Amino acid sequence: MGRSRYLRAVHPGPDGGLDPEAPETLLECLVGVSERIGRPAVLIAMDDLSAIAVARIAPMLDERFRIPHQPDGLPARVADKAELSRLCARWEVPHPETVIPASGAEAAEAAWRLGLPVVAKWSRPWLLPAGAGLRSTTLVHCAAEARRLYERTQEAGSRLLLQRFLPAGSDTDWFFHGAFGRGGHPLLAGSGRKELSWPVRTGLTAVGRWLADPAVEEAGLRLARRLGYQGILDLDFRRDEDGCFRLVDFNPRPGAQFRLFTDAGGLDVVQAMYLDLTGQRVPEPSGGPGRVFVAENYALLAAVRGRQLPWRSGAVARGAVPAPARSEEAVSGQEQSAGGEQSGAEPTGGVSAGGVPTGGERSGAERSGGPRPGPVRVAPRAERGRVEAAWFAADDPMPFLAMLAAFLGRGAGKGVRALRGVPAHGRRTARAVVRAPRQRGRDLTPPAAPASPAAPAEPDELVTR
Repeated sequence: MGRSRYLRAVHPGPDGGLDPEAPETLLECLVGVSERIGRPAVLIAMDDLSAIAVARIAPMLDERFRIPHQPDGLPARVADKAELSRLCARWEVPHPETVIPASGAEAAEAAWRLGLPVVAKWSRPWLLPAGAGLRSTTLVHCAAEARRLYERTQEAGSRLLLQRFLPAGSDTDWFFHGAFGRGGHPLLAGSGRKELSWPVRTGLTAVGRWLADPAVEEAGLRLARRLGYQGILDLDFRRDEDGCFRLVDFNPRPGAQFRLFTDAGGLDVVQAMYLDLTGQRVPEPSGGPGRVFVAENYALLAAVRGRQLPWRSGAVARGAVPAPARSEEAVSGQEQSAGGEQSGAEPTGGVSAGGVPTGGERSGAERSGGPRPGPVRVAPRAERGRVEAAWFAADDPMPFLAMLAAFLGRGAGKGVRALRGVPAHGRRTARAVVRAPRQRGRDLTPPAAPASPAAPAEPDELVTR
C-alpha cells in the first residue's frame, strides 16, 4: 500500500477501532478527512463492518461524500447470516437448509437432523471478540460440539446458525460480483468459478476464472433487483449434489478477487461505481469472460497442498506453464485477502475515500471431494483472456512461510518414506486502491500502449481502520 504510486495519503481511522453499533466516532473521523480533502469525495467501504457503519451515517455525509444509497440498513441485513437465510426463504433463492437453535439441546438435535458434519456460523461475525478463539464458521462433527458452541452465544455477540454441509468438488464454488446503480440497475456484473482456494477448498480464492453461468448470474441480478441494491456486492454460491447453486454468503462490498471482472476497456466494478456516483456515463462492458485471477503465492501453496494444477483449462499465470500462442497480460496488484463460505473466513479492510479521481481495490469448512460432482466447464480458446495476478508478499508474509513449511514437510515425508521403504505414491491430503478514471466524456477504451510509470496528478486516498 505505502509503495503504490496511486496513493497520495493514508488517513488513520477512528481511535479505538470501528464499532458498528456506535458509528459516531467514524462520522467524526470522516468529517475530518472531508475537511482535509476539501471537496466531495467518493467513499467505498471495503469490508462488511465498514459497509454497515457507513450506511448508518450516510445521511449525515451527503454534502461531503458520494456514497451509494442503501435503504433501511440494507448492508447490515444482508451481512447478517440469519437475516440472509430469511430473505432467501421469502424470495425462493436457493440457500443451504438452515436452523437457528433457541437452546443447546435444540442445537444438538438440529445437528443430528441436518446430518453430521454440519456447518456452524455466527450470524454477525464482525461482533466476534478478538482473542476468544471463536471462528466465524466452524465444521461441527458431533452434536455435543454444536451444544458447546451454542453455550458461547452471549460471548459471540450474535446468534448461532447451523447449516447443512454442502460438499466441495472441482466445479462447486462460484461467485458473483456486481456494481449497481439506483434500483438495482446493473452497471457491471459477472459470475466466476473458484478453481483453487487457500486453505484448500475452504478459503479465499487463489485461482478464479470469469465464466458466464446463467443460473448464477440470474440469481445475483434478481436478488439485487428485489433488494433495490445500490453499490458493489460479492455473492458466494456452492453447487449442491443435485446441481443447484445455493447462495451461502452475501458481502455488501467489493470481493477480494474483484479485479477478475475487468472488461476489455479496463472497467471493473469499483470504476463503474465511481463513474455512476460522479454522474458520468458508464460504458457498456465489452469482453471479459475467460479472464483469470491468480493470487500467486496462495495459488502455488494451494497447488502444493492439494497436489493439483490450477490452470487445467489453458490460461496461464507467470511462470506456471508454457505460454500459449496468443499473448496474455499479467497485471500485478495488491489485494486484501478475503475468505469464502462455507468456510467463512472474514476479510479485514477499511474505507476508501478520495477526491476526483478515487477508487478502491481489495484484494466453509468441509471434507474433500463430494458426491456426484458436476462437469468442469473448460473455457473455449476464444474466451481465454488475460491473467490478473495479485502478489500478496508485501502485506502478508505468512503464505510464504506456510508454503516453505509445506515444501520442507513434503521433502521430509519423502525422506522418511524412502528410509522406511514406503512408496511415495498413493497418498493424498485431503486495502488497497485501484486507480479510478479521471473525469471524461468518452468511453473507456483498451490502452494502445503500456501505462506510463509516472504518477497521476491526483492519486487516491485511503482511510484505514
